[in-house]
Amino acid sequence: MNKLTKIGVSALCGSLASVAANAGTMEVLGSATATYTSNSKQDTGNPIGMVSGLTFKGSGELDNGTTFTLTVTGADQMGYTSGNINMVTPSLGSFNINSRTGGNGIGGYDDKMPTAWEESWGHGMTAGFDFQKGVSSAMNIGWTSPSFAGITLKAAVAPGGNKAAFSNDKVSGGVNTHIQGGYDLVLDMKPSFGVDALSGLNVWIGGSESEVEGKVSTKNLGDQQEVNAGFTYAYGPVTVGFQRMGEFTGSRTGAETDYYRNEAFGISFNVSDNLSISYGEFESKRHKKGSGTSDKSVTGNTESFQIAYTMGGMSIKLAESEVTNASYSTASANDHDGRTIALSLAF
Repeated sequence: MNKLTKIGVSALCGSLASVAANAGTMEVLGSATATYTSNSKQDTGNPIGMVSGLTFKGSGELDNGTTFTLTVTGADQMGYTSGNINMVTPSLGSFNINSRTGGNGIGGYDDKMPTAWEESWGHGMTAGFDFQKGVSSAMNIGWTSPSFAGITLKAAVAPGGNKAAFSNDKVSGGVNTHIQGGYDLVLDMKPSFGVDALSGLNVWIGGSESEVEGKVSTKNLGDQQEVNAGFTYAYGPVTVGFQRMGEFTGSRTGAETDYYRNEAFGISFNVSDNLSISYGEFESKRHKKGSGTSDKSVTGNTESFQIAYTMGGMSIKLAESEVTNASYSTASANDHDGRTIALSLAF
């Protein structure tokens, strides 16, 4: 994202020039990006697309050195996507009130694999997989501890479940049918111990638990639990990563999903300061538990080879991708491949 305009908060209705203001500053972030997407087995109609969303970011500082930011993002055609208030203290870490950005708890780790452009499933062809995001799908409060020897603890809590991804002020999020309040914990480690060869290593392990209440059609075996563990390692121009994730729904009938299991792998290579390439895979298994011979598992996969080239303020990106068993369906129409090309201009 690139800063389009920086303006004083007190001058929002006036000049668009940069103006100092006691209350802080406001930035408008975005980029000029056009895409072309093709799909081997689907009629996508007009393949030309354009990024038309903007992010507004306001920031300021308190007398004790605490900084704060408000970030609100409007997706394509300016539909609300996410928002959060973040406060960074001098010694107690950071506190975040979060709506749908996916950054708190394990939500920021659903796919941490290195890539030249996008995740292996984020290439313009719908994969339809389940991702382990913990409480980040709801309004939640997160805390990130100060770093100690490269180790950071992250926590997030959604007091009343995941019924609403966004609530206005003085309005509650409503009552969920079965998933109630929950919490996430993540231990993020970047150990080095003075060894240069370890300076590019990042290891994390995290989990989430949300209370489940009964539904008429479901037998509850326990609360909903999610786990996530993985690593990335950068050495010179090469970065490689692998992670495993799981989600146990706490429900078990022939019509309900018992658990999901995901795996991701990625490797990227910076050929030069301007050119990078990557290859990534993502596998997701959905298991439905019934009785006797009614057990059913379907595994879906995505693979993506990507190239990104930057020349000054312009970048060109290409993803050659393949999806198998999209949306956990074994129908032949759910196996397809395609290509996405993007042209981005920074300003």
